[in-house]
Parts: sequence; structure tokens; C-alpha cells
Amino acid sequence: MSTVIPRMITPLVVLAAGLSALPAASTARPWNPDRKVVVAVEAPMSGEGREDGLDQLRGVELAARQANAEGGILGRRVLVIRADDQGMPGLALPTFRRVARARADAVIGPYNSSVGVINLPYYLRARIAPVQMTSTDATSGMGVNVQPKTRQISPVEVAFMRDEWKPTRVAVLAGSSTFLAGSADGMQAGLQADGVQVTRLPVEAGATDCAPIVAQALASSPDAIYVSTKINEGICITRALVASGSPVRCLLGFANGDPSFIARAGVALSQRCLFTGVPLPQAFPSARAYVRGYRAAFGMQPATWGSFTYDSARILFAAMRRAGTTAYRPVMRELKATRGFRGATGIITINPRTGDRRDVAVKILRVDDRGSFAIVGGR
Repeated sequence: MSTVIPRMITPLVVLAAGLSALPAASTARPWNPDRKVVVAVEAPMSGEGREDGLDQLRGVELAARQANAEGGILGRRVLVIRADDQGMPGLALPTFRRVARARADAVIGPYNSSVGVINLPYYLRARIAPVQMTSTDATSGMGVNVQPKTRQISPVEVAFMRDEWKPTRVAVLAGSSTFLAGSADGMQAGLQADGVQVTRLPVEAGATDCAPIVAQALASSPDAIYVSTKINEGICITRALVASGSPVRCLLGFANGDPSFIARAGVALSQRCLFTGVPLPQAFPSARAYVRGYRAAFGMQPATWGSFTYDSARILFAAMRRAGTTAYRPVMRELKATRGFRGATGIITINPRTGDRRDVAVKILRVDDRGSFAIVGGR
């Protein structure tokens, strides 16, 4: 039987932003065997990024349906609630407060790093266990995380540039958000350590005319261009690069490596550059059952990030079962003790010191003629 997902948690009056607005640790929920296990999914489910956010919601919903079909967690049904933060830092605290008022036991998310750096400390203080989805290194230690961190992404990008393209000059075009700037920092530092000359240019959020910044980048005579922006700006830059007629190679960073880029830009434009990303779940042998279950449950193909939230929910449920409770401290202890868990995205082992996953499959991707991501070199 399907878990019910409300369209939105009832909005609250926004309180002052200080830590004093947080529920005190002493008011943590007592364990109640008759109460549902409430899991919030925080992600952008409207506005830019909604495709990713809804895919993440479906991943958790699928894990919850499967858990409920097996009797729930410790005999209690799982209730999934949505927490739409629109990927906007200004909604980080209001979204946290909605989740806290819903008396959630745990949260899967947030997804956007610029949101997570604000509200993850609040989740921890409120004793709501976070299995977060942010990639910035700044949120390491704030709960656990099964997707890649910047320090795991940048070495893959730098090694590809160094070993495959061998540039002497690279133009780095970057947004200013926490994750986008951090990714650009990683690329810049790695290239400069190899003696590559880097020209860095800021990209304005929401830019719709990227011809001027592309012209600036090309004026530095680069051998390659690296783009660390959101998808809309990535498409804008790629379109301007095509219009320029320049043959310079282009690598679009992790935030662009998503099927929604191809859906919005079209196949031909998407083939102009390579991407950093993780393979689609269809490319993971370990995700075959997930892909079948997702198609059966939702009547569509899964996208990239739902498989990661599916695994997030499953390691959360496994931790609750091992702990014998949904109480915050025992669950967090068991989450950090996750070892060798067979997930849809591969084997998951959490580093107990950082809460981060030890190994994640970050790849350089291209877009094939069918409009799908394929691993460059087939590895």
C-alpha cells in the first residue's frame, strides 16, 4: 500500500533566525511505538531543480512503500512528507521549522549545499536525524551522506583535464553559491598545482545572455573551459559557446550533469561539452531492482538522484532496525556505523568521522545520440 505524501506541510509563521528558535534537546520526542515513523524529504520540488527534487521524493517514497509492505520499521508504518525548499537559502530555516513542527524523526536532504549549510545545524540541534544530500565539504559531519562531496569530485575532474586534455590555459566560469564556488576552487587549485594558467570569471545567477562572458573566456586563449554553474546558466554558456564558433573543449561541472540539462537544451547542444556526474541508475548493475520498482511504482524512468535518496532511506531504515528505536542518538550512531551496505548506487560504507560515504562513482560523461549520458571511455 502506498505511503501518503501531503502536497505540502502546513506553512508556519517564520520565527527569528537565531538558535534560540530551535526545539531544545530536552524536548526530544519520546519513543512511541504507536506513532508512525515520519521521514521528511527536503529538496527543490518547485522552481529550478524541481525535476531533481521530485525524483528524490520518489526515491524515498519507493523505499517507504517497500518497508511498509514488509511490516514497516519496528512495527510502525513509515510516513513520507515533502519539504519543498525550492533550493533557495532564504527558505532554509522556514523549511526546517515546517519539518520540526511535523515532528519528523529524520530528514532525507537537503539537496542544495547553500541550503544545507544554513539549516543542517538546526536539524542536528532539534534531534532530527539528517541523511543529507549536499556535496559541499562544509557540511561534512552534519549527519551522514551517500552522494559525492567536492573533495571526491574535484580530483576526478582535474585528473581528466590533466591526463586527457593536457591544457596549459583554462578558463573557469563559476557561480557564487556554496557548492558552485567550491567546485571551481577545487578545479582551480588542482590545475594550478599542475602548472596550468587559470583565468576565473564570475557567472551571475539567472544570466540569460552569456555571449559577453564567453567572449571574455575565449579572449584568454584557453585550451579548455570549465563551467561550474546551475543548469540554466550552463545551457546559456554552452549556447553562447556554440554561437561563437570556437572549437575549445568544454567540461560542465557536477551541477550540470543531470538528464534535465539534456531535456531543456536538446541533444545537439548537450553534445557540445562533456559533463562531470554520476551514472544514471540504469548504468548501475546494482540498481536493476530499483529501476524496475521505480518504473512499476511511478510509470516513468528514474533520473539521477532518486537512487541516492532511495539508498539514503534504506540505510536510515536499517539503522533504526539495528538500534531498535527511532530515537536520534542511537539512530545516528548506527548510521555512522554503516558498512558494506548493498545499495542501488553500489556498496555504501560511511566514514564515522565525517559521516560521508567513502567511495562514490564520479565519472566524466558525454551525451550520446539517443540523448542519454554515457561514461567517457566506457569505464
